Amino acid sequence: MNAPAEYLNPSEAARKLGVSVKALRIYEQRGLIAPTRTAAGWRTYGPQAMARAAEIVALRSLGLGLAEIEQAVRGDDADLDALLSAHQSRLEEQMRQLAEKNERVRRRRSELSRRQTDTAPGGTDRQPGAARPAVAFDLPWPWGGERFELCDIRPLNYLIGPLFSGKTKLAKRLAETLPGAAFIGLDRLADGASESLARLAADPALAARVDGALAELVARGADRSEALVALLAALKDDGPDILVIDLIEQGLDQVSQRALLAYLRGRGADARPLFVITRSNEILDLKSVGIHETIILCPANHSPPTPVAAYPGAPGYEAVATCLAAPEIRARTSGVIAMRTHAP
Repeated sequence: MNAPAEYLNPSEAARKLGVSVKALRIYEQRGLIAPTRTAAGWRTYGPQAMARAAEIVALRSLGLGLAEIEQAVRGDDADLDALLSAHQSRLEEQMRQLAEKNERVRRRRSELSRRQTDTAPGGTDRQPGAARPAVAFDLPWPWGGERFELCDIRPLNYLIGPLFSGKTKLAKRLAETLPGAAFIGLDRLADGASESLARLAADPALAARVDGALAELVARGADRSEALVALLAALKDDGPDILVIDLIEQGLDQVSQRALLAYLRGRGADARPLFVITRSNEILDLKSVGIHETIILCPANHSPPTPVAAYPGAPGYEAVATCLAAPEIRARTSGVIAMRTHAP
């Protein structure tokens, strides 16, 4: 026996939809929904009215206006698709414009910080409150000695670029320049991560911290592996103030990489900064980059490394996207990469 259809009063319907009662009235006035009436004349919202209202609310959440929605809901799926396509084009253009503004702001800050450095030796004549770059240095080969400046160091900073773009050299230069920084290379995996395992055996406090982090990651689905233990031994070491990690995903399967990213993001806004080289789309998920993360691209043509905003249309976004691949693809190409890296 079928249960009777549910009819909600305006307050109940608005609460379920996450809108105001006034919004429901506006939808009704524009002919977008048609609530039924009780014998006493009170509005009630049955399954059909609620389904239509939910569709309207969903379209409103995408930024569509009521006039556009009115046109869409009175047409067919082709009309809705055309409307959404046009709206998507507008959003992408807005993102492109925002990306350009963001890049101009970044360049302006870089110019200001360079001028402050050039005209105020030792900082004695520096204007109160004037910003200096968090790190600045002349780039090594294969660049031409251009200046690299980074105004903001965030808890999670990705270094990305195609093969032989210089990202490892940039990482090592960052580790040399940043106060209290340490470079964690791929030698952490040598001989079954024997060096990391020896450190853990000699340092019970570090081993306890690694065990706690490992348990958290395993609970998220990660595989308990030597590569993960070696990485955690570096991440949980209290010594360095900043870590610069080469190919953080090396030796980790897809689920482990996904769990690792969640773990790194869960450290919070005040966490110790990390610079991580990656080419995995599980580590650098462009769809979910947060405000406490920075992407730094090393272009293929050895132009100076530059921050890239994480949305389509931003300068460098497409270049970043083409550098990333799924872990299974990266695994298939790792042998080729190793051969090219060690070729005479």
